[in-house]
Amino acid sequence: MKTIKLFTMMLAGTTSAAYAASTMQGEGAGILAYLFIGFFALIIITQLAPAMVLFFGMVKGVFSRQEKADTTSVRVD
Repeated sequence: MKTIKLFTMMLAGTTSAAYAASTMQGEGAGILAYLFIGFFALIIITQLAPAMVLFFGMVKGVFSRQEKADTTSVRVD
């Protein structure tokens, strides 16, 4: 009998929370949420500039013609 009573109370408790949540209308994100997202977007954008410079330098290095290395060695006796 205790189990049925406990189950009934748990069921009643969860349905009241579900009904309360369904009628609540959110106001949307506040100004602090937009500032928080904007701050991290700014960090990502500032990290993209050096990344693009390094990427284009790497691509230029891969596709450019390489100079021949000096293969003559000086022998000192």
